[in-house]
Amino acid sequence: MPFNYEDLAELIFPEVKETVADLEKRFPPRDLPNDAFVTRFAPSPTGFLHTGSLFTALIAKTFAKQTNGVYFFRLEDTDQKREVKGTGDKLCHELARFGVVQNEGYMGDSKSEVGLYGPYVQSKRADIYKICVKELIKKGRAYPCFCTKEDLDELRAVQEMSKVIPGYYGEYAKCRNLKLAEVKKLIKEGKPYIIRFKSNGDHNNFIKVHDMVRGELTLSENDQDVVIMKSDGLPTYHFAHVCDDHFMRTNLVTRGEEWLASLPIHIELFAAMGFEAPNYAHLPVIMVNDSETHNKRKLSKRKDMEASVSYFIEQGYPVMGLIKYLLTIANSNFEEWLMAHPTDDVDNFKLSFSKMSLDGALFDLPKLNDISKNVIAYMTKEELFDKSLEYAKEFSMELLNFINEDKEKYLKILNIERGGEKPRKDYVKYSDIYQKVSFFSNSIYESRFTKDLPFPENLTKDDVKAVLTRFLEKMDYKVDEQTWFNDIMKGIAKELNYALSPKDYKKEPQNYKGHIGDVAACVRVAVCLSTNSPNLYQVLQILGEKEVTRRVKKVIE
Repeated sequence: MPFNYEDLAELIFPEVKETVADLEKRFPPRDLPNDAFVTRFAPSPTGFLHTGSLFTALIAKTFAKQTNGVYFFRLEDTDQKREVKGTGDKLCHELARFGVVQNEGYMGDSKSEVGLYGPYVQSKRADIYKICVKELIKKGRAYPCFCTKEDLDELRAVQEMSKVIPGYYGEYAKCRNLKLAEVKKLIKEGKPYIIRFKSNGDHNNFIKVHDMVRGELTLSENDQDVVIMKSDGLPTYHFAHVCDDHFMRTNLVTRGEEWLASLPIHIELFAAMGFEAPNYAHLPVIMVNDSETHNKRKLSKRKDMEASVSYFIEQGYPVMGLIKYLLTIANSNFEEWLMAHPTDDVDNFKLSFSKMSLDGALFDLPKLNDISKNVIAYMTKEELFDKSLEYAKEFSMELLNFINEDKEKYLKILNIERGGEKPRKDYVKYSDIYQKVSFFSNSIYESRFTKDLPFPENLTKDDVKAVLTRFLEKMDYKVDEQTWFNDIMKGIAKELNYALSPKDYKKEPQNYKGHIGDVAACVRVAVCLSTNSPNLYQVLQILGEKEVTRRVKKVIE
């Protein structure tokens, strides 16, 4: 007597009355241009936003945007044992900080959803999955499996002894060929079960698949009877994403290359359901050099601070700094474009799959720092004021107090050598600002003052005192920078026998006490307590005659 799959489907899902055809009507194809991409970011709510996940979401968002498509956010929470409450919202909010905001989907406040293809939280889509599983059972492409953990452990041991590919397939799929009467009996007895997909594949055969990044791939067919529905009635990732991507009308899946091994499973599941598979783009994984093994490895949540996007937020990296850096990983020609267009909107760059690397890119912190430095350098003083204030409110009480002490002065400080073709590049991130400019605060200057200041080593205390004394006598706060340097600073140097350029001093060191740089260093250290500071002329202008005089006299004394 032939196996009656209709009977089995009704036995397992008597409450399910809708069909896949009904779902097709409920979620019709989207009204979009033919070349528009519908992409998604579909994380599990199990922890922080990984830098690799931001990279993947950025790519998905960009391709949707530049083709006038749709980018949506789906929360894949079917593995409820691993779920960390609140992380779904946090993922949305952290992505939004970086401008990666979904057109539709789960919007990040635990309730709000936008769009006609929801629910966008998988745990709320159980009815859809049951309809699809019931369809597969009717087709004879799915069946209940009653194997216990002990059964599966025993199976694995047998396979290891026989040195065959491990898994639940072919002759090792013991529940695959159970008689209908036996299945009914076990279900009626209340025996726990899961639902497995019945694969028609053979791992000795091969399929051809086109990947948007890697081109034509030849992969072994899937032959595993993978679990598609767990005993709690929720699907596994493999099956859920097939149903969701079809009925949300996704036509481009961007994901890490580690998912390539699962691609034959997904291709077979789409075919078994009668769905057209989306385009797949398996992206390069972000790597680091392991300090212990000196080998490349994937950026790790446990080992690398750079793995968490929150690290860059807390450090105060500008949003566009990290975005631009990730785009250098995404496309080999982006860096060249960025050099030619340092202040252009990155949306003007056309992202391309053909320019993507096939190998994992090493995370390059110095390159990120260089890009971030440029991003901050090209901000207006008002933009940097607002962004650094926002950062300070969340992460730096020291900087916040400094800003609030005198906001007008802080704005002037930020404007030092800002603007023009070659702006000064003092700051890599907002957390750098306080340390570099806090000497402007009179109280902080007093608290850091010491008798052992880093004046040039080739000068005696009397030499320093003579330079500072002449500086107080000659300084004029009304002249422009060029006049100040040529008449006042060089004038002091000439009077006190310092070479007017380091080059002259290097040629004949025996004829001079030092050079003009030493003269400037004396003033800089006296006023800033450091050999490094922003433009000295502008520092003097911002501090003003009264405060500069007070500081220099304190040092002389």
